[in-house]
Amino acid sequence: MAEAKGVEAVERSLQILNCFAQGQKSLTLADIARETGLYKSTILRIIISLERFRYLCRSEDGRYRLGHAVGHLSASYRQAFDLDTIVRPVLEQLSKVTGETASFYRLEGEMRVCLYRSEPDRSIRHTIREGVSMSLDHGASSKVLKAWSMLDDDTLAPIRSAGFAISRGERDPEVGAIAVPLCSIDGTLVGALNVSGPLSRFTDAKLDEMLHALQAEQSRLGQQLDG
Repeated sequence: MAEAKGVEAVERSLQILNCFAQGQKSLTLADIARETGLYKSTILRIIISLERFRYLCRSEDGRYRLGHAVGHLSASYRQAFDLDTIVRPVLEQLSKVTGETASFYRLEGEMRVCLYRSEPDRSIRHTIREGVSMSLDHGASSKVLKAWSMLDDDTLAPIRSAGFAISRGERDPEVGAIAVPLCSIDGTLVGALNVSGPLSRFTDAKLDEMLHALQAEQSRLGQQLDG
């Protein structure tokens, strides 16, 4: 079957918005042109519409930032899963017990999205924005999401056997993380519970404590999810 054609202008608009998907706070016109491969004149015409509908805004220094319309969509996206009231208290408890940042990631295509997070009340901590998307190339939660969504991939079997994944300085050389899968009662993958923080605090003893805390919440949460 031939692939259905989309609308070129819409796809180019999404290309521009996707430039901000890796967490960049602002981009120049040259940055966007380099990332998308589009002509600057084309980008400027599309940006007029994106600004009009508040998906992008232009700062005084000429750089472009995401507009508040994106925030409204992000909030609606998170609410659509009805996980907010279940997961947030768990993340707050994990952050309190471990003293590190606790996050919940969900698989979206070939990316992972930080749906919720709770940060500890300490000056040095790993900060992550809700709604940010990252590749599945690195990180503990990426390993978990791939392992439990690609069940026919034998290279991921050791992670499934262990029941968790650890990363030390993979995505960020100064950050460590440990994650476990969150599955519903019927075994369907819902997401990944993740604890992250400065790599210097991720000693073997501390990782054991974090894993114990994660597994306790993993078991409790799984009983509340219908799949």
